[in-house]
Amino acid sequence: MSHSAPRIADDLVQTGRPARIEGRHVNMPIELGSTMAFDTLAAFETARDARYTPGTAYYGRYGNAATHELEKALARLEGADGVTLTSSGVAAITLALMTFVRPGAHLLVADHVYGNTRTFCDTVLARMGVEVEYYDPMIGAGIAALLRDTTCAVVFEAPGSGTFEVPDIPGVTGAARAAGVPTILDSTWATPVNCRPLGLGVDVVVASLSKYLSGHSDCMMGMIASINRHAMDIRKTVMAVGDKTGGQEVFLALRGLRTLKVRMDHLDRAGREIAAWLAEQPQVRRVLHPAFASCPGHDNWKRDFSGASGLFGMVFHPCSDDQVRAFVDALHHFAIGVSWGGYESLVLPVKPQRTAGTWSEDGQLVRFNIGLEETETLKADLAAALPLLNTASE
Repeated sequence: MSHSAPRIADDLVQTGRPARIEGRHVNMPIELGSTMAFDTLAAFETARDARYTPGTAYYGRYGNAATHELEKALARLEGADGVTLTSSGVAAITLALMTFVRPGAHLLVADHVYGNTRTFCDTVLARMGVEVEYYDPMIGAGIAALLRDTTCAVVFEAPGSGTFEVPDIPGVTGAARAAGVPTILDSTWATPVNCRPLGLGVDVVVASLSKYLSGHSDCMMGMIASINRHAMDIRKTVMAVGDKTGGQEVFLALRGLRTLKVRMDHLDRAGREIAAWLAEQPQVRRVLHPAFASCPGHDNWKRDFSGASGLFGMVFHPCSDDQVRAFVDALHHFAIGVSWGGYESLVLPVKPQRTAGTWSEDGQLVRFNIGLEETETLKADLAAALPLLNTASE
C-alpha cells in the first residue's frame, strides 16, 4: 500500500518553518500578541482587505507567522488547498458543520460519530431547525438513496469513534459528489501518515491536533482541511465566531509534527502486537482493530490506509459492569482518560450510542490507547488484570 503523502518523513522535518534558517533557532518561536501595527493607512487597508487570505498579517485573531507556517505544513501533509486552525478538535467539527448547515437543511451523520459531534447535532443544530438523520456507517455508495435536495452535507468518521468500523470512503464520497453534496470526514485516528482522505474524494477533513498530531497530551487544537471551493467559506466561519488558537499551542503542535511519522510507525507496530496478544486471551470475544479481519470494514482499511494507529477496541465476553470496573482499576500502566493519541497508554469502557440501528455486540466493549511504554510491560499489566473478567462458567 502506498497511500501516505510522498516523502512524508522529510516534509515533517522541513515544513512549518522558514525554508532558510540563517542562524535562527530551528523551531518557530512562540508568538504572543493581538495588535499588529502598520506604518501607513494604505498598508493597513491592504491587510484588512486580505485578512482571510492565509499568510496575511492583520490582527492576532487571524493568525501570525507561526500559525501560518503550521497551516501550510498541515495543508501539504493532507494534500489540502486550505487549512484553518481551531481551538480544539470539537471546534473543528462544529465550525465545519456551521459552514454548511442552514435552517431547514437535512444533514446526514454516520451513526458511529464522536459523542460530542452527536451532542452538537442533537442540541445546537436541532435548535437551528436542521434535520439530522443518522445512517448506517457501513452503507457506502448506498447513501445515494438517503440524499435529498435539502441535504447540506454528509458527516462520517474513519474509523468510527469507539467501535472502529471503517466505512467505504470512496463509496460515500462518490455518491455524494454525484449529487453535489459535500462530505466532512473526521480523520483524527489515521493522521495524514496513514490516510489522506481528500485524495479519496472527501471535501473537508477535520481532526483534533490534541491527539497524534501534537502527540504529548499537552496541547488542545483542531484543524479543518479542505478542497479549494470550501476553504474560504470555512475560514470566514471560523473567524466570524472568533475562534482562536493560542501561541503556545501552535508551538507545541509544530514540535509534535516533527516526530509524527516515527511515533505513528511505533504505535502501529505496538498496537497490532497488543491487539494480537489480547485476541488470544480467553476473556476476549472480538477484536475491533481495523488491521484485523474481525473488524467491520477491514477490507476498506486495507485499500485506503497505509497503516494503523494505536487506538482500538476489544469486546470481552459477557460479564458485569462491576467486573469491567475492577479490570480497569487493576491496571497500573493504563491510565483512565477520555483523550488518546499521546505518549501514555489509556483504557476506557465504551457504551456505544446508536440512533439508526442498535449496537449488537454481545459483550463488554473496552477501548485501549497504546502509548510508548514497552509492549511486554503492557502485556504483563493486562495479564494480571484479565482474570477479573472471568465468568462463573470459566
